[in-house]
Amino acid sequence: MKKISLVSLLVLLIATHSVADNILYENIFMPGEFEELSVVGNEIEQLFESPSWLSKHKGKTLVNVDSFGAVGDGVSDDTQAFVSAWNKACSTRGSVFLVPKGRHYLVKPAKFEGPCVDKLIIQINGTIVAPDEPNDWDPNSPNLWLEFSKLKRVTFQGVGVIDGSGNKWWASSCKKNKENPCRGAPTAVTIDSSSMVEVKDLTIKNGQQMHFVISRSDTVRIFEIQISAPNDSPNTDGIHITGSTDVVVQNCKIGTGDDCISIVNASSTIKMKNIYCGPGHGISIGSLGKDNSTGIVTKVVLDTAFLKETTNGLRIKTWQGLSAKKITNSPAGSLHNTGGSGYVRSVRFENVRMVEVANPIIIDQFYCDSPKSCQNQLGSGGSTAIKLNLLHMRRESKFNRIWDIPHQLSYLYEWAVANLLGTSAVKISQVVYRNITGTTTSANAIKFACSDTVPCSNIVLSNINLESKEGAAETYCNSAMGFGYGVIPDCLLSSNKESHSDQTKDSELVKFSSTDLVHTEL
Repeated sequence: MKKISLVSLLVLLIATHSVADNILYENIFMPGEFEELSVVGNEIEQLFESPSWLSKHKGKTLVNVDSFGAVGDGVSDDTQAFVSAWNKACSTRGSVFLVPKGRHYLVKPAKFEGPCVDKLIIQINGTIVAPDEPNDWDPNSPNLWLEFSKLKRVTFQGVGVIDGSGNKWWASSCKKNKENPCRGAPTAVTIDSSSMVEVKDLTIKNGQQMHFVISRSDTVRIFEIQISAPNDSPNTDGIHITGSTDVVVQNCKIGTGDDCISIVNASSTIKMKNIYCGPGHGISIGSLGKDNSTGIVTKVVLDTAFLKETTNGLRIKTWQGLSAKKITNSPAGSLHNTGGSGYVRSVRFENVRMVEVANPIIIDQFYCDSPKSCQNQLGSGGSTAIKLNLLHMRRESKFNRIWDIPHQLSYLYEWAVANLLGTSAVKISQVVYRNITGTTTSANAIKFACSDTVPCSNIVLSNINLESKEGAAETYCNSAMGFGYGVIPDCLLSSNKESHSDQTKDSELVKFSSTDLVHTEL
């Protein structure tokens, strides 16, 4: 074999660099509109005007919850007063639904439904509190506390507080105490099936589980809100986006016991800018693919964030796929599937500073909702695993006549299918990490644990500078392909041009049920 000349080597390096740049700036989703994360469009500009509060309310009809019987002492049940005031405001043109400052309103689970006439303003200046005793909640009602649905051209604003009173819910969680039964808990605030909604300046705290869910909605703007809960409060995601498109989250401070922001199935065009995250589990896409479901998330951008003392930094997580393990302990036909299908692609994380973050950059396709480490359910033991399973069949055939040759072949076929399908069928591709700096408490600053049979592709690392207390930060890769430029040596395999030829259309977003709004505990 002839030696490669120096000129040929330089040409090869230049070509490789060119391919990387091409992937980074053309094939990865980086259009111009993502550089400016402000609201655009004439109709939305009219809705989101920002004059002073008094001038904005001039000529408006104030619908004060106190006028409908609300007491605001934090003890009396003000639910009906809120519902009655909502019905009035929703049906009155040019109205403002007002929660006055200086009072605490106890509100039980309630649904505030549209569509409403004209442009409704929801002005929350006081404090809305939830019942603090889980036993006082109706077990037959949905796990939603304040649900707003079917809204259009609505603004939530004010200096008030929405307090989920979650302490007793957390204490009764099986994640806090294994002797407790595992059950769902309410989501504090939900905006569902709505369009052209703005939420700004509010504080949401102590959610029973998730704090703020955007579900099945489009054109949502979230500005300058604060979300907080203790770092040991289970499943208390800050902002959870599901089944939604064109969502902007900007200038927000979030610290909880779970993900600061989580983005899950059927979500697209999600833009986050100037985010403070900590404590919590970081900023996550997923989890996706649980219980053989299809998960699709596309076109996500995080630009400028500060993460402090979080258990993860920038995370993409999908559930493990088809399990071959259970076949080895049961007859043929018992194939078990825990993971689903779909894809995550066109994602960009950039300009992120981290301080004492455990897993700064992580793709985890072996995810499971468990305090223990997730066991790989892939029968990926190669020839050793095949030998063990053949021995298992021979042993069974000695003691059970049912295990004849046809059954053995059927068994081996199913076992082989399980191995070929791998740990996850959710495809992850076209992900850019750029200008990520800071410190980590882990030895591995970057971890790409991708499926053996559905590898991650077109992963780009650019200007990554992460330091570890334990010494030089390292990277870990399994079945990850892409390119890396930065201080930390990358472990990515080289991508090829075919790796980004995913022709699945983004419009194929998958429908989901309302049960996706609630965490399920293991």
